[in-house]
Amino acid sequence: MDAATLFSLAGRRALVTGASGGLGLHFAEMLHAAGAEVVLAARRVAQIEHAATRLGPRARAVAMDVADEASIVAAFAAIDASGVCDIVVNNAGVAPVKRALDISGPEWDAVMDVNLRGAFLVARTAAERLVAAKRPGSIVNVASIVGSRVAPGVAAYNASKAGLVHLTRVLAVEWARHGIRVNAIAPGYFETDINSAYFATVQGQAMIQRIPQRRLGRLDDLTGPLLLLASEAGAHMTGSVVTVDGGHSVNPL
Repeated sequence: MDAATLFSLAGRRALVTGASGGLGLHFAEMLHAAGAEVVLAARRVAQIEHAATRLGPRARAVAMDVADEASIVAAFAAIDASGVCDIVVNNAGVAPVKRALDISGPEWDAVMDVNLRGAFLVARTAAERLVAAKRPGSIVNVASIVGSRVAPGVAAYNASKAGLVHLTRVLAVEWARHGIRVNAIAPGYFETDINSAYFATVQGQAMIQRIPQRRLGRLDDLTGPLLLLASEAGAHMTGSVVTVDGGHSVNPL
């Protein structure tokens, strides 16, 4: 099989959560460019409807709040009668800056509800439909390098991403017999609209200098890993965590 065929997603349907901007929108665009029908899911419906219109007839938008199980089920049901998605990218996430002594119980729960519980519920809902249809699939969870290392000031985020990494591995083991692959991408620091102001500061620039490649990640740096895990090019990969961080997580202490 040639490379173009291996990486092609023609004839497949992909769902991306948190697709209203940033990494999620980029993932949706790249999956669409590879030939997939793309379902953009997010709470900000106007943004994903605009993106779907721009992408064209192989794209559509569905409202989804991953912290609400009923919303997840309704979103899959809104796709069509089967609700089957061959590829799912669990990208929705929140990262409030709160140290462990300052975060309240409800604030902690809100992070877990989106980053960990929400990712599980989306994955399970997708897997139920794939199993019922007797179809293989690929689930890609968007984790983080703080799933294995520590960044102070975001205690709940650290814990949620560590949990997501381990969830990826256990789902890979349980669902392999159904032909469902479950992998994760662990990005390092990527510049987005949310954090660009910080990385322009002295402190932000100092952080960049601690990255061996001396730069932040660019959205295109995630395209190859995404397409590898989503396509037949990664057919023998499950339970893997692909780190994309410019060497940050292996930098000497």
